Amino acid sequence: MSDPIRVAVTGAAGQIGYAILFRIASGGLFGPQQKVRLQLLEVPAAETALQGVVMEIRDAANPCLDGILATSDPRKAFEGADWTFCIGSIPRKQGMERAELLGLNGKIFVEQGRVISEVASKNARVLVVGNPCNTNAWIAKQSGSGLSPDRWFAMTRLDENRAKARLAEKAGVPVDQVDRLAVWGNHSPTMYPDFTHARISGKPATEVIRDRAWLEGDFLKSVQQRGAEVLKARGLSSAASAAHAALDTVRTLHEGTKEGDWTSVAVSSDGSYGVPKGLMCSFPIRALGGGKWEIVQGLKLDDFGQKKLAATVSELEDERAAAAKAVGISG
Repeated sequence: MSDPIRVAVTGAAGQIGYAILFRIASGGLFGPQQKVRLQLLEVPAAETALQGVVMEIRDAANPCLDGILATSDPRKAFEGADWTFCIGSIPRKQGMERAELLGLNGKIFVEQGRVISEVASKNARVLVVGNPCNTNAWIAKQSGSGLSPDRWFAMTRLDENRAKARLAEKAGVPVDQVDRLAVWGNHSPTMYPDFTHARISGKPATEVIRDRAWLEGDFLKSVQQRGAEVLKARGLSSAASAAHAALDTVRTLHEGTKEGDWTSVAVSSDGSYGVPKGLMCSFPIRALGGGKWEIVQGLKLDDFGQKKLAATVSELEDERAAAAKAVGISG
């Protein structure tokens, strides 16, 4: 059996953290034969709640769990971490301007990015889940320059999963019949779930679902606004599905995508598809295993897709500029 994989989780006592930790500890991320060591970070005010979570994890008696650390000290939480889930962030409150939100979160991710790059494993990889995740990931990446840019990710797999579910429902097929569904851009209402390259049961989605008006209208809106719909219906955010998508993201990056398929995750742009270099943008990604990846090349976006990509990239550039100003880092 290989050495334990060290997994750091921030915001570990929150809803998403609570939903994700038991699955990691039980082998739901790296498999039942792989030992894991959990390193959990919370703010001092939530340390008592975090201790309660630790009690429950211990009480589950998971054979995969090699050890667990709970702390409010980022250096201890990130020390030697192979994978980090940055879940904790400040949510946007009523009346709060986006620039204010970026500034508040910016301070968190400046510190976390710097510390991760200083003390994490030499093979460290980081998935930012806390919103606005693309820009938070960009801040952390800029601040953690000691860690290669290809080690930083922001989660758009939840959007991909939602889009696959909508297409499968419309086509009347199991969701595993939908593949090659990529989300472009920002994890925000400007995201573009690309139905033009998706397949349903091996056929182009646009041949199976011939209602282009639905694809360009209700389908996109249902994916872009799903989080708000869940919040309205249950009075709480979509924590369980977000935790599931975070696990999907890391598992896919660790194991690799299936032959001929791709996945969605925001990465540091290399200039592909005209996206400015360094911008944390979601692309169709081919995971190579072991956390390595490449952007799928040669996809042709139609006029509709090009406009959607341009809009979401423009938003990302605006967010990057606002974040750079708010926290005083180079854009």
